[in-house]
Amino acid sequence: MRSRPLFSSLVLCVLLLLCPLVIRAETSFQDVYGNSLSFQGVPERVVSLYGSFAEAWMLAGGELVGVTQDAVTERGLSLDEQVQIVGTVKEPNLEAVLALDPDFVILSADIASHAPAAELLRQMGIPCALFRVDTFEDYLEMFEIFCSLTGRADCYAQYGEAVAAQIDAVRAAVQDAPTRRVLLLRAYSSGVKAKGADNIAGAILQDLGCDNVADRNAHLLEDLSLEAIVSEDPEFIFVTVMGSDEDAALAFLDERFGTDPAWQGLSAVREGRLLLLPKELFHYKPNARWGESYAYLAHLLYPERF
Repeated sequence: MRSRPLFSSLVLCVLLLLCPLVIRAETSFQDVYGNSLSFQGVPERVVSLYGSFAEAWMLAGGELVGVTQDAVTERGLSLDEQVQIVGTVKEPNLEAVLALDPDFVILSADIASHAPAAELLRQMGIPCALFRVDTFEDYLEMFEIFCSLTGRADCYAQYGEAVAAQIDAVRAAVQDAPTRRVLLLRAYSSGVKAKGADNIAGAILQDLGCDNVADRNAHLLEDLSLEAIVSEDPEFIFVTVMGSDEDAALAFLDERFGTDPAWQGLSAVREGRLLLLPKELFHYKPNARWGESYAYLAHLLYPERF
């Protein structure tokens, strides 16, 4: 008489054990190159070969077993002691990556060494995806994938939807504002280039309705001519710095243009609107701070509206 309840209890225990396997949702997506991936449940041994994407994965509630050095030196991430450094963002150590037995590797389509690294990982049967983030929409698309993988809708609401609402508020505030004529420059320790909408600052300027003279003067992107800049006389000149030596980059910019009377005569220079943009908002991917990036530029462009 007692065998039946015992049998029922055993069946119930087996079903409870199997339930997590039955109800775990499958997440499928494509990376920037159209490679299809599918995961049953949450990847638990994740390696990110780009510090910004490592941060985004953590914002999505994910855990990491390996990162590249920039996650610490540039992003300043607080990582558990067991998280391993697997080389640099430009030269990841694939042997170190493989030693961690990853079940998902995150890479950047903007880093030359990452595409061949991803191909090698795929040949070895290790799931990996390449992402590209130049705009907030790019970030939101990637972040939605990350939150789907972790099952953390709350993280998407906090670091995705809430940020989108911040940006929408900035857009609304400047919707009917006058168009600002701007020039965006990127300075290096050994050079300076005009930049269009193919980067964070340029994309935001375009979204805020600015006329970036580099976007409609293709020759400026190839040959930064002071004569062409003077003919446009931008109201604002924004500068982002690439590389670790910011002082050297700014010194190069000053050496190239600073002492030229034509440069000094530009409205932006003469009236104090030659402005250096902070790296954390306009060089590194802002992730949860995209709303701050929009607000920062909008305040500079339209202070009367904020």
